[in-house]
Amino acid sequence: MIIDLHFHTMQYSPCSHIDMEEGIKRAKAIGLDGICITDHDNNEGTKYAKEFGRKYDLIVISGVEILTYEGDILCFGIDKLPEKKLHAQELVDLINKCGGATISAHPFRNNGRGLGDKIKNLKGLSAIEIFNGNTSEENNLKASKLASELNIPFVGGSDAHKLQNIGKYATKFFRNVTNEKDLIMAIRRGDVVPVYYDGDNNGFNEF
Repeated sequence: MIIDLHFHTMQYSPCSHIDMEEGIKRAKAIGLDGICITDHDNNEGTKYAKEFGRKYDLIVISGVEILTYEGDILCFGIDKLPEKKLHAQELVDLINKCGGATISAHPFRNNGRGLGDKIKNLKGLSAIEIFNGNTSEENNLKASKLASELNIPFVGGSDAHKLQNIGKYATKFFRNVTNEKDLIMAIRRGDVVPVYYDGDNNGFNEF
């Protein structure tokens, strides 16, 4: 199964130009099996995920991208968001207590929002996003090397803010994913590998 783990909607992320439903339609059109709504510090998309999933016969899961003092973390498995800004370790501990999964988003992006080498001191992180559609190849490579060094599962996500970028990078799941619980379990077990979209004719391929 191929799922884009990271996309933003204009409804809940002011930086995005993608209408939620149009993004989900695009995901279906290019052959994704699923897509995750991960708006900035907002999980209001949850109330629409199942509705659009049924409408387009697609796995639609609502997560959230939370900014900690050290950088952004994609979170799955949390219903109520923290009421105040947390340190990365505090957030990871909170999500793990909820039985969820955490992914370091674009760890080496040059905008001060990546965890970078701070990941080395972070305990309990589920995975690292080593291929991010809005990050340079050089900085994605740094993330890949760090994930290999630390032996942490690695994933891909488009981080799409524009419709045409959906699915640019995504994640292949070796287990069947039908809901958020399945997704969390697969990420935590490392039953995943990043893929890239190579156009309508070639589809998704591993690196």
